[in-house]
Amino acid sequence: MVEKTTRRNFLLTSVAVASGVVGAHTLQQETSNAAQSTATMPERVLGRTGVKVPIFGLGGAGTKTPLDKKDREADALAIIQRAFELGIRYFDTAASYGENEIYLGKVLPSHRSEIFLASKTFNKDRDGAWRELERSLKRLNTNYLDLWQLHSVALPEHVQQIFASNGAIKALQEAQEQKIVRFVGVTGHREPDVIVEALRRYPFHTTLIPVNPADKHHPRPYFPSVLPLARQKNVGVIAMKVPAYGKLFQSGALTGMQEAMGYALSQKGVNCCVISVDDVQQLEENFKVARAFEELSNSQLAEIEKRTAKIWQDSTFYRAWG
Repeated sequence: MVEKTTRRNFLLTSVAVASGVVGAHTLQQETSNAAQSTATMPERVLGRTGVKVPIFGLGGAGTKTPLDKKDREADALAIIQRAFELGIRYFDTAASYGENEIYLGKVLPSHRSEIFLASKTFNKDRDGAWRELERSLKRLNTNYLDLWQLHSVALPEHVQQIFASNGAIKALQEAQEQKIVRFVGVTGHREPDVIVEALRRYPFHTTLIPVNPADKHHPRPYFPSVLPLARQKNVGVIAMKVPAYGKLFQSGALTGMQEAMGYALSQKGVNCCVISVDDVQQLEENFKVARAFEELSNSQLAEIEKRTAKIWQDSTFYRAWG
């Protein structure tokens, strides 16, 4: 059994902190400062966290992106630095995202009070989750996370493991009590009913789920069950799989990121999205799309959905992951 006191000692002695701990009482000041830097990109309040975040954040993993590849450090650092320069303040990573935490830890510490940093643990037990949190903090070169999430909660047995007597929910509670993490969330892209059950059992601040028009055609879509419950509980919703790894950009389907991002951010209850990129140019293009975002009408959303009706199976391959 890992004792709570060892966690506190670890955090006080082992983590290199570039800009110091920012307590909850400074949250609004940070938000104000960040807003000044991101005036060109729309912002939304992330559920009951009360924090305003830009509608577009940088995802930390992908099939082609250098952001999590061991041999692509220079490219990854260039993307992260450029993201901050553009006004992106939401950075999404995870303990299992290859080198991404290390890369973020080399660029972001000097900007720590200006960003919203989110990581995740795949472990479903308390001690395993704590170990991953310690590792994440070291790699990110910080001593707190703005958001710590249970990663890929995919199956009913995952929920049972998380809420067991020594489940990962204990680590989330303890980390919050010790002010090591501000907010806690749950993520998943396989079974929406599993996310619904988790949200019903615990007052998570956020959930990270797939939001794209192809998922609408899946036999078990996320929208009808997760989004209404999130709105009811004021849970912040972060959209992922927005372009479905580019699968949506097929002949006769979506024309580009403007439609993909526009669709996701026009869903009621969605606060922001996280998308990874392959290079700086792609990052800048996505930023321009986010900066120009205007909510789509119901008829525009329906038209986009119609164009993905024949490709939904190919475009929702991630639903089999778990």
